[in-house]
Amino acid sequence: MQAKENHQEYTIDQICDSPRIFTIENFLSHEECDYLIKKAKPNLIRSRVLGQAAGENVIDRARTSSGAFISSRGDPIMQRIEKRIQQITNIPIENGEDFHILHYEHEQEYLPHFDFFDGSYPAGKACLARGGQRIASFILYLNDTEEGGETIFPNADKAVSAVKGNAVLFYNCLPSGEVDTMSLHGGAPVKKGEKWIATKWLRARRFL
Repeated sequence: MQAKENHQEYTIDQICDSPRIFTIENFLSHEECDYLIKKAKPNLIRSRVLGQAAGENVIDRARTSSGAFISSRGDPIMQRIEKRIQQITNIPIENGEDFHILHYEHEQEYLPHFDFFDGSYPAGKACLARGGQRIASFILYLNDTEEGGETIFPNADKAVSAVKGNAVLFYNCLPSGEVDTMSLHGGAPVKKGEKWIATKWLRARRFL
């Protein structure tokens, strides 16, 4: 399916039914990619993962990138990108978390994990209170990774290469609202060059 938003024309293809995975070619212009990288660079810190205690974020060897959360407030370029995401997902803009821009250097990776929250732990319960479950993840590729760095889905035997301007959308929940354990995914090690991505997590309700 082809769609067009202002000057940006993109193509959407579904590559998997379980989990539901869609690739979007030419979703961002190269200028938009460069802009997001520039916004994030001064704010990068070592990436963390959710701990078990409420509000706890910890460094873990499973995730070796650096990253920064960037708000779209007052930024027309980022707001335009959010509208484009809404057009594809039909999920309201206010349900989205801030953009999480990530940088992976040589051999850095994120081992397979889930984006949905486990409400049986205090940390997961606290996250769910801020807007419900992360029902979908939208990953924007901001540069061409020379080798490696694919977004992998081990349970589905699928991999999406990091190509500048492209994106991948996958759903962490089934249409019923239950979490989808087929959505296990990770960032493969970067073997040559570097990788820049921006992730937009989309909640079931307005994100607080």
